[in-house]
Parts: sequence; C-alpha cells; structure tokens
Amino acid sequence: MPRRTPRNALFDTLRTPRKLAGFLKTASVCVLIAGLLSPLTQAAAAEPAATSNDYCGGQCSDILPPGENGNATLAQILLNQAFGTQPSHAEDQLGPYANLATGYSGLTDAKINTFFNDASFGVPSDQVASTEKPAGRGDVTIVRDKKAGVPHITGTTRYGTEFGAGYAAAEDRLWLMDVFRHVGRGRLTGFAGGAAANQGLEQQFYRNAPYTEADLQAQIDGAVARNGARGQQALADVNAYLDGVNAYIDASDSGRYFPGEYVLTGHKDSITNAGTIDHFKVTDMVALASVIGSLFGSGGGGEVDNALSLLAAQSKYGVEQGTAVWESFRERNDAEAALTVHDGRSFPYATRPADPKGEALPDAGSVTQEPLVYDRTGSAATASARSTSAAAAKTTLGSARRGMSNALVVSGKYTAGGHPIAVFGPQTGYFAPQLLMLQEIQGPGISARGASFAGLSMYVELGRGQDYSWSATTSGQDIIDTYAVELCQDDYHYLYRGTCTAMDKVEQKNAWKPTVADGTAAGSYTMRVWRTKYGPVEYRATVGGKKVAYTSLRSSYLHEADSIIGFQMLNDPDYVKGPQDFQSAAQHINYTFNWFYADSQHTAYYNSGDNPVRATGVDAEFPVWAQPAYEWQGWDPATNTAAYTPASAHPNSVDQDYYISWNNKQAKDYTTASWGDGSVHRGNLLDDRVRRLVAAGGVTRAKLTQAMADAALADLRAEDVLPKLLKVINSSPVTDTTAAAAVGKLQAWVAAGARRTETAAGSKQYADADAIRILDAWWPLLVKAEFEPGLGSDLYSAFTADLPVDEAPSAGHGPTGSHAGSSFQYGWWSYVDKDIRAVLGEPVQGGLTQKYCGGGSLTACRDALIGTLKQAAGLTAAQVYPGDDQCSAGDQWCADSIVQRTLGGIKHGRIGWQNRPTFQQVVEYTSHR
Repeated sequence: MPRRTPRNALFDTLRTPRKLAGFLKTASVCVLIAGLLSPLTQAAAAEPAATSNDYCGGQCSDILPPGENGNATLAQILLNQAFGTQPSHAEDQLGPYANLATGYSGLTDAKINTFFNDASFGVPSDQVASTEKPAGRGDVTIVRDKKAGVPHITGTTRYGTEFGAGYAAAEDRLWLMDVFRHVGRGRLTGFAGGAAANQGLEQQFYRNAPYTEADLQAQIDGAVARNGARGQQALADVNAYLDGVNAYIDASDSGRYFPGEYVLTGHKDSITNAGTIDHFKVTDMVALASVIGSLFGSGGGGEVDNALSLLAAQSKYGVEQGTAVWESFRERNDAEAALTVHDGRSFPYATRPADPKGEALPDAGSVTQEPLVYDRTGSAATASARSTSAAAAKTTLGSARRGMSNALVVSGKYTAGGHPIAVFGPQTGYFAPQLLMLQEIQGPGISARGASFAGLSMYVELGRGQDYSWSATTSGQDIIDTYAVELCQDDYHYLYRGTCTAMDKVEQKNAWKPTVADGTAAGSYTMRVWRTKYGPVEYRATVGGKKVAYTSLRSSYLHEADSIIGFQMLNDPDYVKGPQDFQSAAQHINYTFNWFYADSQHTAYYNSGDNPVRATGVDAEFPVWAQPAYEWQGWDPATNTAAYTPASAHPNSVDQDYYISWNNKQAKDYTTASWGDGSVHRGNLLDDRVRRLVAAGGVTRAKLTQAMADAALADLRAEDVLPKLLKVINSSPVTDTTAAAAVGKLQAWVAAGARRTETAAGSKQYADADAIRILDAWWPLLVKAEFEPGLGSDLYSAFTADLPVDEAPSAGHGPTGSHAGSSFQYGWWSYVDKDIRAVLGEPVQGGLTQKYCGGGSLTACRDALIGTLKQAAGLTAAQVYPGDDQCSAGDQWCADSIVQRTLGGIKHGRIGWQNRPTFQQVVEYTSHR
C-alpha cells in the first residue's frame, strides 16, 4: 500500500484522523508492532521460475505505480502513519515512473528499464526473492522477483494455476478487493465508514448498477450458458481463483498477518483476533466487474443534458437555426478530428438521422433528477452529506464523459528493427493501492504477463502473451440510451407496451458508526432505485404535458460478466496466434474499449462493445419514447439482449502505418457519446509526434517512448490554440505594457515547446511559470468573453454542462477529482480554435454556424482577448492556485501534482504532473511462433 493522500477525493475511502495520530504517540505502539509483524516473509530461493516461450527478446517492459504490494499489516500501517515507513514493494515503481518526466530527453533503448520493469517471462535465478507453494499445493508455485515483487504464477494444472492467481491477488490486494466488492453492491459505508467520499462512491455506482444478489447470480449463469465450453471453463477458473483468495484469507487470519485496515475499521480485534473476514463468492466478481465497467467501459448517456442544451439553442434561435447551432457545437463527425483509423474508411454509427423519430424532449423547466437517498439520520442528514450526494449524482447522470488512456503503435515498416513497436496503457487514475496489479500467469491454456484489476485477476487483462502484446483505451461510443416511459396510475407505474406496469423498487440500507480509520459520526440512509424494463429511472419530467420518467438502458446492463470470455481468449496462446485472432477475442468484450495489438510482424486495432442496432430514425443523442417502434432491434427485456452491429461495422484495422488513441474519435462517421471530438483534441498531441516519427523512419522503442513522454508534459491549449490567439492579438501592435509583458511570456513559452516542466529534476518549480499561470487564469476568462455574448448566458451555461470549458492539470475533474494526472481530455479548445481561425479568415472545415469572438470583428475580438489577458495577468499565483488539503495557496507545481489517493492505510508522496497511462508497456517483439 501507499502513503500521502487527500481527504476530499472521491476515492479517499479511509482516513487517519487525529485519533489515530494521537494513538501512535503512546508507548504501547512498540509493543503492538512487535506482536503484529508478519511471520511469513518468504525466504529467498535459488530455484528459478519456469520460463515459457518468450519471443520478445528482452524488449518488453512495463510499469505500474506505486508498487505491487497493496497489503499492509496493522503494524506496517502504524509505522507508515508515524514515520513514513513503506512496506516492501509498496512504492518501488513510483520513483522510476515519476523520473521519466525529467529523464526522457536522453532516453535510449538501453535505458528504458531505468524507468520501466523488464517484462520478460519468468525470473532469472539470481533475481528470485521468494518461492511459495500456496496452501501447500503441489500444482502451483508463486515466485516473486527482487526488483518489484511481482508474482509469477506457474501451475501444472488449470485449477492450481487459477488457485495461485487468486492467492497472489489476495496477498497483494485483499483489502482493496473487499472495498470494491462492497462498492459494487452499494454497501461501502457500512463496511469502511461513513466518510463523505465513501457515501459519494457507493451512491455513484449504485445508480448505474442497482443489482440484487439474484441479478448478480443470473449474470454468471447467463454468461456461462451462452458460451459453451469456454463458459464452463471460465466458471471453473473463477471458482479456483476464489478458492485461492479464500485460502489466503484463512491463512492470514489464523496467522494474524491480514491487512491492518480490518482492525482500523472494526472488523477484527488486534488483541483477541475476534471478528471475521468474509470469504469471497462468485457474485462478488460481478459486483467488482460492474464498478470497473462503469468507470472505464460504458460509453453513452447524457441524453437529457443534450435535450436541455438543444432546447436552449432552439429557444434562442428558433428550431431550425437553433438545431444547426447545437449540431455545430456537438461535432458528431467533425472533418478535422484526429482519428485512430485514418485510412479513409467509414464506419457509420449513431449518426444523425435525416428524419428523427420518437424523440421525447422534455417540456421547458419540467426536468427533475430522481432522488437516490432517503431516510437520512445522523451524519447522513448534514448539509455536507447532501452536497456529496448531489456531486455523486452529477458525476453519474450529468455527462457522457468517461475514460482515459493512450496508445502509440507503429508498423515495422517504419521502425529501425523492422518490427512493430507499441507504447500503450490505460490511465486508471492514481490510487494507494493501485486498482490494477501486475502478475505473470503460466499454466495449461494460459500464458501471459501484465495488469489486471484487483479481484478480477484470474486472467491478465492488459499485457503480453508469448509473442504478442495488447492494450486498451476507453472508446466511449454510445451503448446507453434514455427512454421516456409514460406514467400511469401514479409515479411508480408506467406503460409497458400498452399495459400499466409497476416499477421494481430496489433498496440498499446502510448504517455506519465511528471507527479508528474513519471518525465520521454515526449515520444511516437508504438508497432507493426504481427500475423499469427500460432500465433504472434517472429523471422525471413532462413531455407534451404527459408525466414521464426518463430511464437509462445500457447494453452491458445485466451483462457485467460477459467480457470474461474475451479476456480468457487473450490469455490463451493456442487461440491468439495473429492479428485476426486478437480481433476475434476482442469481439467477445462487451465494454466500450479501443484494443491495440502488436507482434513481431503485425499491428492491429479493434473497437469493442455491444453496439445496439437502433430503430430506424432514432437519434441516439436524445431521449426517445419507450414504445416498441423505438426500442433496440431484437430487444428482449427479460435478458436485456438485442441485435448488435456486426464486427465488420466496428472500427478495425490491421497493419495501418501507425495508430494513436487518447480517447479521440475512432474513425470517420463513428460518433462517440462524449462531446469535444473536434479540430483540437489531446489525441493531436500524439498524432503530430508519431506522424513525424513515421515520416522520418527508423523509429525505436526509445523514440516512441519519448513521443509519449513529451506529449505527457504538453499543455494542449498552449501547443495547439495559443499560437492562433496570439496571432489575433499581434494583428496590431500591443501598446499596453501589462498585455505586452504577458504576450512576451506566452510567446517564449510556446517557442520553448509549451510544456509544463520543472526547471530541473526535483526543483518543484516550473520553467515558464508565469506563462503557465497566465494561461491557466486566462483560458476560462477568454472562453467566456468569446462565446457568452453571442450565445447568451442560458445557452452558454447549457453547453458548458455538456462540455466543460477547461481541464487543466490543477482542476478537479472526472472520477478522481484533482491531482489526478489525466488532463486536457474535455474542453472548449476545438471551439476556440475554429472560431479564432474563422475570425482570422483562415479556412475551417466543419466550422461553427457563426463567428463569436468579437461578433466576427477581428478588432473587437482582439480587444476581448487583450482585456481578459490583462485581467488574467493581474491574478496572483495564490488566486489562480488557491490551495487545498495537499497544497498551500500559490504552489503551482503542487497544484498540478499527482497524488496516490488512499484506498487503505498506507500513504505516498506527491509526484510531478504527467499526462500518461498509469500502467504502461513498451514492446518490440523480435520473433514469432
């Protein structure tokens, strides 16, 4: 586990209040620590781990901060809280990861593993730290390496292999696994405490997946039944994995080396060992999967927000012009958008119908959000608790913005070695411990190394096989639709195919009391969701005077377990032997991801997800009536299955010259649910750099890693939009001294590369600090001054609800709040770019319907920009970076810094900002089977 963490973060589920800090000062701490140190430290062994066929030639590397070890005993937690002591392998990958930001400029292939782990299969005999036979089994061995403590699991039977995977997962992430199985059931507060972050977290996910135990079991039964022998094997693998997890629970309980959080949250007694750690069961896997899928793999939603902004546009401009204005900001298929598949092929999906049918737009002012929390008592009834609920609801309902991650893949035709090179990985946020864990699994039908989500690590989910690697980014195409169900009888009955039908009420009652870990006062509440055959109710409104409930139907709803088959295939060396096999495996993953592949000869790409085939004329952007004519084609409400678009209709490719993805648009005519796929997107930061490398040829692993690392420090606004803003300002001499000084600083920064970089490694001071401060302050001011006069305040506000104006590193955004690393995914940079170019008289493809800056006058636009620039330049660092629980006001570097958000008792220090994957691979295979 890890070290220092903020207390206002969504995922900051455990706190160490003053009560614990005071407890650490007592003399009894030494006695307590002595009695609680783990007795099971493994002795080093000379026996090497078995090495399977490895065709990477020592050219596969990976990294996953902060460290592999995510478990800590009570003694280790107390030492960490008191003295900052770190358990072994809790943060030994954090330093190398952080150091790339200042070390990438001199990177060579030989130096890559200074910043990454060697991801070769097996462990050399002189690098074996420990060897164990979990639960004394003879059919599986877990070897851990000295450098990072990664478990290398080798089994002689399939059962033993998966048993070992479960045992190793519990060794490294038991507490985290327990936290998230409770999150997935909406039961976190009763388990870990009533802190505001815990309340927000369980509320966020319960809205998305309000499942009963019967629902969870039915999903397992369905996934197994639909997939024949592979389904049966998956169930056997899960059961073996759980046997391993539970064996570790029993061993650690009796040996008293279980995670110390169980004591701090009141589940175990440190003196008598009273209390229990519940065994894991199969339905826990579905609960865990629902959390991960909701966070990273569920594109869509936001139809009600879209409807509200459309109505605002039509109110201002009239229906025809208002619709045109709305469409110009929506940028469904912008001609200037960066594409992953850039060979000109078209993959139409969720495009605008010529004659929309079935739209159910709300009456003005009638929309209200469906309450989730009822019957509040104690600390749950405070104003802050209600504010937490509102924020959680906004995160869940208010946007189609999800996901992160990036990928850079280059064909062997353009590399120095003649083999494809890939640098790729998911941005899953920064947590302590990390949501992902590293492992190698070798056994009958399984041969892989890489990262898996804790508690779902029966297979490697992102990583490498014997002669191929794969990774993913969140894709975000729309698999969620909003239906307007007409109410009948009362607010809890609706018309289903002509029959007045009762809604299904699902409730979760939670109560908590103070613990050592979380001193939040006692409280309780009930979460209540009303479900229909068209999904859970999210809003109430009237449409044409009729009372309706807006529901959300997701194609992966009630199918959280289905993707297990795709991951099983990706781990199977007898299944994946080339790019087509890889694409076939990815087709079995129902979550919305972009999948990338590289071996020694080929590269490939496939966009996964169960994309429903919508009724003719239905516009996926807006709510539609819950009537048979507008339902998904072939939809069966009993199983939530439907007709899905065929694999050939998903963006896909083999051996394109290069691929990039940073959650940008996948392909021509393929509409994603999120806004902002326009002329400026953070995907351009990768595309520009990789295109230059490919044009020059001779690409190496080091050069492609440098391209990623350089983009990770780039300020998208400064690199791609600021030069145009300065062009407007410099269209006439700048005579105002304040503005001229600001312009000079901004120009110097752009000339230096527009990066947010330290003056020197460890300085914690930015080069070009003033220019960075000025742009951070200027951007929201200039956007408002540019667009609000033309749009009007109501429409401007509605559009900012669809797409936030900015996502700078210091801003609080997304599921992880501030200090989250990922930045510049969502913002108005494309709108500013297109509008400013239009004002300058430059050509624009897919421009806005009018010129907004200065009403289209270059002089007036320049005046607006200079006026806001002077205002921004006058703001102090303390005003721009006001400080939080991590940083003092005015500390620019700290405001940007990345924090490993605590999910347990171990804390870590801050690292400098980088906009890059959390888990990352650098690979170049030299041969193939």
